[in-house]
Amino acid sequence: MSIQAYLEEETITNKTWKRALKEGVLLGQECTDCGHVTAAPKAACVRCGGREQTTVELPTTGTVFTSTTIHVAPVPFEDMSPYDVALVEVGDAQLMVHIKDSVEIGDEVKLDGVVDHEKGVGPLFSRTDG
Repeated sequence: MSIQAYLEEETITNKTWKRALKEGVLLGQECTDCGHVTAAPKAACVRCGGREQTTVELPTTGTVFTSTTIHVAPVPFEDMSPYDVALVEVGDAQLMVHIKDSVEIGDEVKLDGVVDHEKGVGPLFSRTDG
């Protein structure tokens, strides 16, 4: 499916980002001023504050930058703990994700679905060798 199918008024929104994610498509935004790429919709560039963003499709595979296990979860997610999360480099962007398997820094991971919770949807990644 084309990126255009996920745009509302020429940009992605949290709603359309989540819909794309559920369909296995990882979208991000690239700042037209400085070129910084982010992996989730933002109103302005986090690096330079620029308001002009272009929607880009990000790879669904990446590299673990860092990871941790959440043992004491925030109240809405208590029933899910303990669970693993990681900061994953996907192309030029970084994304916080749930991890299905135990991972180490440098491991290659892939989008493997979503964690669908009443408080929102998040990407679920797993090791590419698992």
